[in-house]
Amino acid sequence: MGVAPCSTRCYGDGVSTPEITQRDLRSRSREIMDAVESGQSFTVTRDGREIGQLVPIRRRRRFISREEFAAMSRNAPHSDLDAFRADQNAAVDQWQDERI
Repeated sequence: MGVAPCSTRCYGDGVSTPEITQRDLRSRSREIMDAVESGQSFTVTRDGREIGQLVPIRRRRRFISREEFAAMSRNAPHSDLDAFRADQNAAVDQWQDERI
């Protein structure tokens, strides 16, 4: 289910989200929320000015198989463990200084 094309206005290069007025959102909230739930995004306007965005929440997967994790890890950049530890120590030192 989608929102009728005549009720929204695309702008820019065609990649941007359709605009929907605050009044349209109020009067057609169920239809618009159904469209958001199915993946559609909208820019909400009031008096011709953009005031917000409605975007679907990205669902996180809860499980990644060992094989998938290993495949993703093969392409990960190399980490310098000494630099990582130095960053952690600096963050802890800064946190402790702020607490004193």
